[in-house]
Amino acid sequence: MIKNLFKWFLVFAACFTFSAFEVHPIYVSVTEINHNAKAKTLEVSCKIFTDDFETALRNAYHLHIDLLSPKDKQAINKLVSDYVQKHLQIRADGHLVTLKYLGYEQIEEGIYSYFQVDGISSVKSITVTDNLLYEYQQQQINLVHITVNGKRKSTKLNNPEQQVTETF
Repeated sequence: MIKNLFKWFLVFAACFTFSAFEVHPIYVSVTEINHNAKAKTLEVSCKIFTDDFETALRNAYHLHIDLLSPKDKQAINKLVSDYVQKHLQIRADGHLVTLKYLGYEQIEEGIYSYFQVDGISSVKSITVTDNLLYEYQQQQINLVHITVNGKRKSTKLNNPEQQVTETF
């Protein structure tokens, strides 16, 4: 009985220690690309831990960044769009596409930024270059999920790996 109580105490102490210092053990982003054949678009979202994203933006732009309570939401939107577009490139059937920024929101511990690519009626291959937060964390992992015609393919890119091509 005492042995089990001691184990639970250690688990509680470890959780409290990590939450007190706001440390998360992994550095990961998730980029999802979905082809919407009906709308002829690629729908793109990037999910990044809020604290990591704010630090990367501060380092890149040398400004105070508060994604949760921005003083100037329009200026922050511009920085989010600019940063992601510098670190995420998509080629559909070999052609570089233009990401149209739609906005961002916070969900739990992450910032979700949304983009759209218009005029994509069909796609046979998608190449993604994703180096989000690579300059910030050597341990950064970027997951890329691509869905075309209901078929989903996923890839894990470990820094410095930054490119994946999927064919459908």
